[in-house]
Amino acid sequence: MRRGLRPALVVAGFGVSAVFTYLAARNVDLDAFWTALRQSNAWWLLPALAVLALAVFVRALRWRLVFPPRTRPPLPATTRALLVGYLFNNILPLRAGEALRVVVLHEEAGTSRAEALATAVSERVYDVLALLVLLLAASPFLPDVTWLRRAAVLTVVLLVLLVVAFAVLLLYGERPVRFLLRPASRLPGLSEQRVDYAAASIVRGFSALRRPGIAVPAFAVTVASWLLVAASFWLVMQGFDLGVGFGAALLVVVSINLAMIVPSSPAAVGVFEAATLVALRAYGIEDSLALAYAVVLHALNFFPFVVVGLAVLYRHAALRRKTRLVT
Repeated sequence: MRRGLRPALVVAGFGVSAVFTYLAARNVDLDAFWTALRQSNAWWLLPALAVLALAVFVRALRWRLVFPPRTRPPLPATTRALLVGYLFNNILPLRAGEALRVVVLHEEAGTSRAEALATAVSERVYDVLALLVLLLAASPFLPDVTWLRRAAVLTVVLLVLLVVAFAVLLLYGERPVRFLLRPASRLPGLSEQRVDYAAASIVRGFSALRRPGIAVPAFAVTVASWLLVAASFWLVMQGFDLGVGFGAALLVVVSINLAMIVPSSPAAVGVFEAATLVALRAYGIEDSLALAYAVVLHALNFFPFVVVGLAVLYRHAALRRKTRLVT
């Protein structure tokens, strides 16, 4: 990424968060907001956190599953790398945690960085596809959502792109990737052999998009992980007595994660809250109550990841220092 482009994207991300924060808070009555916070039952956060922790474990398992069996890293390594990634996604802009988890997995398990990066891309494809499939499957039980038709179109487009990518990789293997990466061999320190090795690693990382034996279980685990996240969101709803069913929690999950495709500030401040309000308005929930729920839900998805991520990062750094001393 060019030197001048990265700061511009960071500034744009903060701008996006500022706009979404305004949209989330403009119709909120502060007295009603604080009353909703005070009257909420915080004990519901305990089972919500437990279910969220289980969802994270399932997502670590999913990351391991998208690797081909020959290069599949250990589950503890993918779990620790994923937690470090969540930490940096929460405290740095531009979803920097996605790159850092690849680095940590390489240092923990010796996994090729190019292959790990390709699996991370495969994960994002599965995430969006699974969320849209869940939304469409639940649509008969949901209130009238104006953006459901656009979600259906996005699902079809994504499926078409997956079929095209599957066909290209199946027919040509490494050749298209090697062709795209070949100009990089002119850079200092990058030989043609290293570029070809990276191309082979990337194609291995995309195994989840072209091998049914990997794709089917990985997609099933992806759906299970999102259902667990929705269950966690629904448990927080019980603490606010919103009087809505599991479908509302699923709609909130879909709304938040589709909105987070837009680059924003660290932890998607403002975007998270605005997307939650959009989903809950479909159920007639007043903005002040919805924002109180959104703020607590966001805190549940921020502070535990920062605390646990810092602990994992400290352990990782200590082991790296110890390894250097031994060698």
